[in-house]
Amino acid sequence: MSDDLSFSVLDVFAEPYTVAPQLTARLRIEDGSGERVHAIVLRCQVRIEPQRRHYDDTERDGLRGLFGERDRWSDTLKPFLWMQCNATVQGFTGATEVSLALPCTYDFDVIGSRYLHALGDGHVPLTLLFSGTVFTKGSAGFGVRQVPWDCEARHLMPVAVWRRMIESHFPNSGWIRLDQDVLDQIADFRSRRGLIGWDETVRTLLADIGEVVVP
Repeated sequence: MSDDLSFSVLDVFAEPYTVAPQLTARLRIEDGSGERVHAIVLRCQVRIEPQRRHYDDTERDGLRGLFGERDRWSDTLKPFLWMQCNATVQGFTGATEVSLALPCTYDFDVIGSRYLHALGDGHVPLTLLFSGTVFTKGSAGFGVRQVPWDCEARHLMPVAVWRRMIESHFPNSGWIRLDQDVLDQIADFRSRRGLIGWDETVRTLLADIGEVVVP
């Protein structure tokens, strides 16, 4: 970690009043240079490190589509990028706290959503990797320096935080994206069978191929 600039995650929580799902990371930034920081244009990569937690049998079954069978996890259970986000940090001297918006999606084509959906309890191991530009203001005028490449922070986010956020936007529901021709075929199947809703349509399709369906 750089001697001049360091980051820590104080908390990650769900924003309750947003149009789209969003988490917020509360960051503490410390600067040991002694200079007055005029502003920071901050960039952040948020990674999930799945190898840093234990999984029960139900979670392993749910993650098979991402990481394969359990005997392959030593090779497949690797960190992956969840999202990239940005923030502008206002001026400070020494240390400050700032909120970093983490916009989320429930799109099952996104690996992070599929991973989080498969988890039961416990925590999500996150690593935030920081970069950007620091603008300083001193007696000699303005200066510019880069956020050091090794600035990062780890955080264990409770799975319950993610679930509360998703439940507030998609109560007892979710969604998947389908190709138009597939959607047309399902709509035609629904019409021909005289089915009322999409849940009933999918349950009927599953029953037709012999899958267990719970009403």
